Order: sequence, then structure tokens, then C-alpha cells
Amino acid sequence: MAKDSLGNSPVARGTFLAYPEEIDPDKYVIALYYVEPNENTTLEEAGREIASEESIGTWTEIKTLRETVLKYAAKVYKIKRVDGSGLIYVAFPLDLIDFEGGISHLLSIVAGNLFGLSSLRNVRLLDLQLPKDYVKNYRGPKFGIKGVRELVSTIREPRPHLGTIVKPKVGLNPKETAEVAYEAAIGGVDFIKDDETLTNQKFNPIEDRVSYVMEKLDLVREETDRRVIYAVNITSDYGELFENAERALSHGANALMVDVIVVGFPALRALAEDPSIKVPIHVHRCMHAAMTRNPKHGVHMMVIAKLVRLAGGDQLHTGTAVGKMEKPGAQAQVYKEWGGVKSVRRINDFLRSEWYELKPVMPVASGGIHPAIVPSNLEALGSPDIQINAGGGIHGHPWGTRAGAKAMVQAIEAYLKGIPLEEYAKEKPELREALKYWGYKFLNQK
Repeated sequence: MAKDSLGNSPVARGTFLAYPEEIDPDKYVIALYYVEPNENTTLEEAGREIASEESIGTWTEIKTLRETVLKYAAKVYKIKRVDGSGLIYVAFPLDLIDFEGGISHLLSIVAGNLFGLSSLRNVRLLDLQLPKDYVKNYRGPKFGIKGVRELVSTIREPRPHLGTIVKPKVGLNPKETAEVAYEAAIGGVDFIKDDETLTNQKFNPIEDRVSYVMEKLDLVREETDRRVIYAVNITSDYGELFENAERALSHGANALMVDVIVVGFPALRALAEDPSIKVPIHVHRCMHAAMTRNPKHGVHMMVIAKLVRLAGGDQLHTGTAVGKMEKPGAQAQVYKEWGGVKSVRRINDFLRSEWYELKPVMPVASGGIHPAIVPSNLEALGSPDIQINAGGGIHGHPWGTRAGAKAMVQAIEAYLKGIPLEEYAKEKPELREALKYWGYKFLNQK
């Protein structure tokens, strides 16, 4: 049975412990951890060690500790436990946080040395509750969901956006990239992006790639009266990051893309807050699984999502309900709601919801999506404020990229109209061929 407080513990009070009623959420950053202590440590001791290590304590008593320092101590105020592991809530006083230090400093506290503590077998940062006085220091997204919809003219009749990734992910030259983009755009996609490993290589430099792609997308607008977004990947080390942004924008880019984990949250924030950057920022999350995949240790994707929203990303990859990528794990019964498809939906709902004054972020589902699994993803992940990205699911269509894009559009239409795909496909040859070719691959994947 789970217990929900520290009240029955003989060590329920002290420098690093508090009762829930003593914690004002407006005056603390609250971190939620899943913790498995080692065999010689109780859950309460583990919580106190996290609070101590990440605020004013160390491994031994020190002579330099002053009474005035105690107000900066983090507090464990709630524990839910099952079979030796559990959830621990730690409140960090706002005065402990360097607001000017931004996300870098915040992470040094809530996700710092604790991951290496020998007393903990496993520890995972699941969530952060950030008060208004902290969040108001950030500008957040410039465009958000509404701004992106205005660019592609879906603001009056909102529907899921369809995106694609140019494939193969690397190796094409600028003209070949532009031709792929044209075929996808003519087929009906709203959004096109580079893959995470294509930046400014010699075989496909940013200046030439953007020029050719935007020329083709201008042609699409002339032919269809539709504006399609192209997010060029500018990911690089900090100095070159802004050079790449300037190269892309000066050649007509109407969106930028960054791999946030590898460039860092401060770099994303700097881009988003730069007044010269007047286009949406699409946020890819490559390398996230190094932190998020282990169900017992690391950092949950919810935390990354909140930090991306603070930093100013307009769109963020959050995962699929059905597709090729692993879903967030949560093996322990005590926090099942933090794993699986429900976890992805929870993240998406946060990104779409009100959060003080920051604009909402468009969640992006990507990874192995093809027409047959579109309805399942939209139903599970929420609609209409979502973007469905398909790479192989468009470019792998037997009739080519244009037909692949049409098939994906048709799958979205079928879902919105409440018509089964097989029925809708009777009058839609592109969708019918896609269903024949891929079947329902990934749909029943465990």
C-alpha cells in the first residue's frame, strides 16, 4: 500500500523535511522524482540526501554552516511508496534559484549531482512544477500554435498539420532536396523539414538548399495558393548556430530547426529571443532517449517539454502512440501514469494548455508513421492541435512522394470525417495503395 506523507516517519522533521501544508507552490520549484534507494538506504533517507545534495548540504557536517543558510534548504514534503521504491516530492525555495542563470542553473539544481549518488540505485526526474514568478522570466514561443496556423492558413478551420522529412536524410544535393520538397508540397503537406543529421555539409550547403527549396515552395504557392513551411536544420556549436541561422534567413527560410538536446536549452532560448529571427522554431529531440528511455533512471520527456516551452520552441517532437519509436517507460506500479501512450498524451496536453503567459507549443508526432496508423495516433495523442510527420510513410509510397503525401492527407481526412480508412480508400487510390503496401505495420506493436 502506498503512503502519502512523511508524518509516520521518525525522521519526519528537520532541515530537509517539511509537511505538505508548509510548502507554498508559489514560492518553490517543485521536483518530482522516482527513486529506488540502495539496500542500506530508506526512501526517506534517499529523499533527504537529494534535498541536501542539491541545496545546502554535503556528505558530512561542516563548520561553515550558518543559521542564515538554512532558508535555502530544499525540502522533502511528500512521499508515495511501493515495495521500497516510490515518488519523492522535493521543494526548492525560489531564493535558491539564480533567475538570470536560466535553464542551465535550474538543471544544475533539480537534475545535478543526484544522479550519481551512491545511495540511490535509480532516480528519475519526472516533472517540474514551476511557479509564475519563475516562468515570467522567459518569453517562450514567438509563434506558438496560433502563429504557425496563421502561416499555413488553418487558423479558421483548425485541423492536424501534416509534415514530412526529406528522405534520404543525407546525401541529396540542394536541387534534389528541393525536388523532393516540391513533390511533397504538391501532394498536400503543410510542413517540410530537414532530418536531424543534415545541416551545412559540403554536399548540401544551407545557402543553396534553402534557395532551391524556397523557390520550389514559391512555385507551389503559385499553383495551389498554399503556403508550406520549410524548417532548415541549423544545429551546430553556438557560434556557428547563429551563422547558420543568418544563412538560412538571408536566403528566404520561413522556419528554423534545432536539435535541442545537442545544442542546449540556452542556445534555443537565445535563438527564440533574438529579435532578428522572425520565423517559427521547430524543435527536434535527437539524443533525448539517452535520458528519457530508461523507466527508472534519467529525465522524463515531460521535463524536456516544459524547458523547451520556456526556451521558446514553437513545435516539439513528443512521440507517437503507434510507430517505430519506443514509448516512455514506467515499470513501477506507483507511477504507471508516467509511461506509455498516456504519458505522451499528458505531455501534448501540457504543451497545448495555458501556462501563465507563454504561448502553447504544437506537439509533433513522428517516427514510423504511415497512413494506416494515422487515426490511432490522432485519437490517442489529441486533435486538432498536433502535427503528424511522415518520412518513409510518404517517400516510400509505391507511386512516389506526391502520392505518399496525398495518401497521408486522405488518412487525416478520413479520421476527421469519422470514416474507416478501408471505406474512404475505395475512392482514394493513393490511400488504397498505401494500405495495400504497408498494411497496418506497427499498429499492434507492444
